[in-house]
Amino acid sequence: MPRTPTSAEPATVAEFSDEPSVAVKLTAELVGAFMITFTVIGTALFTVGFERGQGALNVGFLGVSLALGFIVTAGIYAFGPISGGHMNPAVTLGFAAAGRFAWKDVPGHIAAQTVGSVLGTTALAGVLAGGKEGALAEAQRSGFVSSGWGEFSPGGFGIGSFFIIETIATALYLTVILAVTGRRGAGKFAPLAIGLTLVVIAMMAIPVTNGSFNPARSVATALFGGGTALAQLWASIVAPATGALIAGFAHKTLFERDAR
Repeated sequence: MPRTPTSAEPATVAEFSDEPSVAVKLTAELVGAFMITFTVIGTALFTVGFERGQGALNVGFLGVSLALGFIVTAGIYAFGPISGGHMNPAVTLGFAAAGRFAWKDVPGHIAAQTVGSVLGTTALAGVLAGGKEGALAEAQRSGFVSSGWGEFSPGGFGIGSFFIIETIATALYLTVILAVTGRRGAGKFAPLAIGLTLVVIAMMAIPVTNGSFNPARSVATALFGGGTALAQLWASIVAPATGALIAGFAHKTLFERDAR
């Protein structure tokens, strides 16, 4: 997402000025998506209610929100100069709608992000398989931290609340991303603004939807959550995608025209 460094910038980033190959870009997106899913879903699975909070080891919703914001910030700094650091199909769609990413490259990015996310949950399933007896089965019975409504909403919210939160939260997220990475953006501080935005919207959304804003993450958790998680998956794809497209087209209309 951060802009490509120019020759006017410090020599420490000059090595990233050459255009990476398509394979390198897709690999960066895959690794970034893996990193997000593995760490954030891992935090939710292993430490949100660890031993029911005994010994102050329960990080709660705040811990998951911070994990998401921190890892996305790190991912953008690491992979932004290579692939754009999207790591999320909603971000890729938002950039394409804003005219800042080629539509022809969207399928490849989304495929890489989805594969990376699925590999992340697969690795977590491997960890759970080596835990206490029944740990993996219990995680699957509870939905494997899938986003959704009803039984997958920590607060017991319905489908209407789900769509409102996931659509608006993703739209706000993309609005910030497009603004801070644009011509009048925040430069090297852009990843920090993006990460902090994620922390805030996740703290609000997790109690309602389990907080996705990321179709690849939702696919990855639903594959292991099964049953109801798979039945509700369509909404975890449609709502974030809708929010991203709204933000992207709005940004292109309201801000990019003026910038040109």
